[in-house]
Amino acid sequence: MTHVHVVHAHPSARGFTREVLDAFLGGLADAGHTHTLSDLDAMGFRSELTRDEYERESGRRADAPVPDDIAAEQARLAVADVWVFVYPVWWADCPARLKGWFDRVWTVGFAYKPAGIAVARKALVLCTAGYTVAELDASGCYEAMRTVMLTDRIGARARTSEFVVLGGSAGSGEEWATLRDRHLARAAELARSL
Repeated sequence: MTHVHVVHAHPSARGFTREVLDAFLGGLADAGHTHTLSDLDAMGFRSELTRDEYERESGRRADAPVPDDIAAEQARLAVADVWVFVYPVWWADCPARLKGWFDRVWTVGFAYKPAGIAVARKALVLCTAGYTVAELDASGCYEAMRTVMLTDRIGARARTSEFVVLGGSAGSGEEWATLRDRHLARAAELARSL
């Protein structure tokens, strides 16, 4: 059994990204995996660093306390075997709230030195996109997004990492319905295979 912490960023409780999240959580349940969920928009997660948070980080003061919401996020991550990030691609990146989550949660002493860093067995990035993967690849956006998420934001914080884009959600009709079903099945299978 694997314990998974899922971080979800999307302002709507409906739509394709939510369907992907639900399919993934269903796959976890099917496999008997346990999970916790941080639904950043539902939580009203504050994405901006306060002056105190900035000074803690810029001064590399790992001994200084972190805000309660950050301590709670770090506690959920610390006990998880796998970290999963589910979000839509907006302007070739994650939503601002998730970017702010990384700004605030990846603190000195937890996610980077001078103290040790938290390490998961695996990090899985699962994002939805209007463009297809082929279109994102042709524009250079796919590799840029992958590099930012897996090299910079995840880096050595996970022993392995995977970047999955479920693209083409701007489509319509029967073709989109078929692709949507394939994407949802893939999300569930990714969860079961953890």
